[in-house]
Amino acid sequence: MKKTSAQRSVLADLGTPNFMLAPPKDVLVEKYFHPDHMSSAEKQKIELKNVRDKFKISDSDCKSSRVQVAQLTTKIKHLASVLHKKDKHSIQGLQAMVQNRKKLLKYLRRTNWDSYCFCLSELGLRDSVDYKL
Repeated sequence: MKKTSAQRSVLADLGTPNFMLAPPKDVLVEKYFHPDHMSSAEKQKIELKNVRDKFKISDSDCKSSRVQVAQLTTKIKHLASVLHKKDKHSIQGLQAMVQNRKKLLKYLRRTNWDSYCFCLSELGLRDSVDYKL
């Protein structure tokens, strides 16, 4: 549908609204982008980034054992808090993450004792002596 010249002149007279001419107010930006308004996935992504920054050894480190253990622990805590007891598939996924973290901790204990102790102290995990080295 084509616009007539009368419709074009009405639209041209309206122009840009005043609220679009000024930059957004800081108070409104903080209000609408506050973490309370984020989804659970967005919150978890931010938390994983913070954990990665805390546990990385170098600037380009994102897949070392201690970073993986920290990220798995964050995911496990989140999933355990929202898990329903009848959700069997999520329980299986949670158990797989726990087993993967256990393997990584076993490897870390065997290869780098200082990183192992750092991970246990920072993440609040317990040392399990029943590992078969």
